[in-house]
Amino acid sequence: MPDKIVLLPDNIANQIAAGEVIQRPASAVKELLENAVDAGATSIYLILADAGKSLIQVIDNGAGMSETDARMCFERHATSKIKSIDDLFHIRTMGFRGEALASIAAVAQVEMKTKRAEDEAGVYIEVENSIVKKQEPVAAPTGTSIAMKNLFFNIPARRNFLKSNAAEMRHIVDEFTRVAMSFPQILFTLTNNGQQLFHLEAGSLKQRIIQLLGNNYNTKLVTVKEDTDYMNIHGFVGKPETAKKTRGDQYFFVNNRFIKSGYLNHAVMSAYQEMIPGDSFPLYVLFIDLEPTQVDVNVHPTKQEIKFEDEKIVYAFVQAAIKHALAQFSITPALDFDLDASIQQLSSIQQPFTEEKKTAASSSSLFKGFTQKHQAHFIEPSQKSELKHWKDFYEAPATESVPATDESAPTLHTDARTKNFEEVELSQLLNTYITVPSGNGFILVHQQAAHERVLYEQLVNASQGKAIPSQQSMFPSTLELTPADAVILEELMPDLQQLGYQIEPFGKNTFVIQGTPADVETGQEKHIIDILIEQYKHFSNDVKFSKREKLIRSLAKQQAVKSGMRLTEREQRQLITDLFNCKQPNISPDGNPTYLEFRQDQLEKMFRS
Repeated sequence: MPDKIVLLPDNIANQIAAGEVIQRPASAVKELLENAVDAGATSIYLILADAGKSLIQVIDNGAGMSETDARMCFERHATSKIKSIDDLFHIRTMGFRGEALASIAAVAQVEMKTKRAEDEAGVYIEVENSIVKKQEPVAAPTGTSIAMKNLFFNIPARRNFLKSNAAEMRHIVDEFTRVAMSFPQILFTLTNNGQQLFHLEAGSLKQRIIQLLGNNYNTKLVTVKEDTDYMNIHGFVGKPETAKKTRGDQYFFVNNRFIKSGYLNHAVMSAYQEMIPGDSFPLYVLFIDLEPTQVDVNVHPTKQEIKFEDEKIVYAFVQAAIKHALAQFSITPALDFDLDASIQQLSSIQQPFTEEKKTAASSSSLFKGFTQKHQAHFIEPSQKSELKHWKDFYEAPATESVPATDESAPTLHTDARTKNFEEVELSQLLNTYITVPSGNGFILVHQQAAHERVLYEQLVNASQGKAIPSQQSMFPSTLELTPADAVILEELMPDLQQLGYQIEPFGKNTFVIQGTPADVETGQEKHIIDILIEQYKHFSNDVKFSKREKLIRSLAKQQAVKSGMRLTEREQRQLITDLFNCKQPNISPDGNPTYLEFRQDQLEKMFRS
């Protein structure tokens, strides 16, 4: 019998390795940008065609390579970073395993020009399917230009798995943002199909955050900086009011390498405890520096998952540093910013606090309430009349009270869709729940969950059939977004049009809202699109949802009436009618119940001793 085990050819071994390192265009972008950083570049240009499917080119002004190094860099496990096993535990560069260029050369057609400052001429190399096709001298500036064309040209099955250009572009922007955020001292640009999306001048970390995440953070960042012998942390966190319902603007870097860590994210969230709602997420851009021997970055091919030698110390340090920063902010809100000049002009600031004013202030009941004992609960006689209607806050008017159960009243059972809710007496409780009497009890409907279900099914029907009519705006709104959000909106525009939104590009990262569905309140168009993008990002990591499903869920959640909103009797009836005409009226799109049923026998059991 012949032997069965053979060594794989290099090109096949490299393609298999590439599957771990290069999963999509964004993976190659990350590797090439990090190589340019490691080369000591002060300016890095990323040029794309078709969101990286046709071309990914990175041009840097770094150290460049010799002719031999240029040839060797495409060999698997060829690296300048490691000479001994001990070096692996002292890594401070972005790349070190020698897999990136070998993987790229296995799945794309690569052209590279590179030159060192001390060399008169550079070298030009073409590699295809891991094989060097051409190598010759070339005139070139100091640095390296590497272009990879036609990603997965030799693996059609892998190419078929790529998403739309807009979707792939979103992943590229994510990787670009992480590298650019980590190195604010380097100039970065990003151009796709001839249009420049980013031009990030070298500057401070705060300037880079604002360049990438938007000017709205300009006065809403709190400085974090703590140094110890074991580790240092620096960066910025957002003031509590900047917290969002999505976890998009959150960046952790360890020794300048972007990482994902639910453990450290929990440390940040615990520092914000009781300062933001439980379902909100603060902005943070935090850099942890510690000895490379205390961290293992070689856990995952993308190096985004790492292990700490003592993660409990890191957790406690991060939590304490942020608490300290937020405490400083609460004492001096303008810590890093100039006081608003308009405040200085207020009469209360400019006019002197005279003895007469001081006497009047100290004799007031408000002053006594804070300075004298047993005054906090005291109510002056003249104020009592203002409180005579206090019961109105707790007792609903007689017309809105839940009627006694009547066996002849319309019921809500399997035939609920056929009922005429004009005959049913409804009541809204706490501006959040609607009570609907039934034959042997009542049903308690959660108005927001119910409305989300109604809108969700309406939007699903519209996306699969006739488009929702759009109402033209008399005064179209102009919407300016960050480059990352602009990419998302471009991806969503065709589906949004089907759902009644007419949005057109209007220059770089700017859009014009020409029309919206008829039920969108005039003047709210920009706010709706802003919140929609945030909500979409909330769903973006959920792979089980298609793009259209994510969009529909986002719109339903955003447009639904909210808990705490007062509804007229007519609005309550319409909502209940629409809910029980849905295909699945009992749960919201999130899977939460839209209503709970309380039967008479259940109620009687509750009150039995």
